[in-house]
Amino acid sequence: MLGIIGAMDMEVENLRREMQNVTEKTVGFTKFYQGELFGMPVCLARCGIGKVHAALCAQAMILEYSIDAMLNIGVAGALMEQLQIAQIVVAKSAVQHDIDTTPFGDPLGMISGPNIVHIPCDERLTALLEQAADRAGVAHICAAVATGDQFIAKLEKKDFLAQQFGAGACDMEGGAIAQCCYEMKIPYAACRAISDTRTGDEQEYLVKAKEACRAEEKLLRCFAALYTKA
Repeated sequence: MLGIIGAMDMEVENLRREMQNVTEKTVGFTKFYQGELFGMPVCLARCGIGKVHAALCAQAMILEYSIDAMLNIGVAGALMEQLQIAQIVVAKSAVQHDIDTTPFGDPLGMISGPNIVHIPCDERLTALLEQAADRAGVAHICAAVATGDQFIAKLEKKDFLAQQFGAGACDMEGGAIAQCCYEMKIPYAACRAISDTRTGDEQEYLVKAKEACRAEEKLLRCFAALYTKA
């Protein structure tokens, strides 16, 4: 069974309506929906915004539902100039840009314990997401996605994240979900639809976020067909 986590209602509500044979369970503040989505068995949840909510949701899903793999979905801000609204960044790796133990000689973003900066995404799932984007006719790139507990609106910060981590997009949940999966040995992948461009801001996000969600739903329909055959 595939776990799917989005942060906000608009990222998961249409998917929830598409599910069949659904059972619902609440753990803490999170509702988990188990059933079939586009023909594939899934557990779907809205985790809430930020890294703590994301980590709590991911860990609960892993332990309660014994998922085989995890997919993080949702919208994100572009860090590269070529990315436009509703285009997709398929994550090559996940980074937590707001972890900073550099005074001790560590590289920026290094997660203590695993001692890793870039958490690698599962190659098979990533390849399926890229194939799905091609089938859906959704423009995409494969790059790192940088996570932190901030909405990144300043251009200089966006450019720093792109240069420091090779990141194509920034979000507020993916790195935390990736870390849970990495430590629990669950294959992880992510795809993020662009809701605000490199030179955009929070106003662009408010206007364009739902358009980005529709593009990602289109990709997921094609992904489901590939995933169930793989």
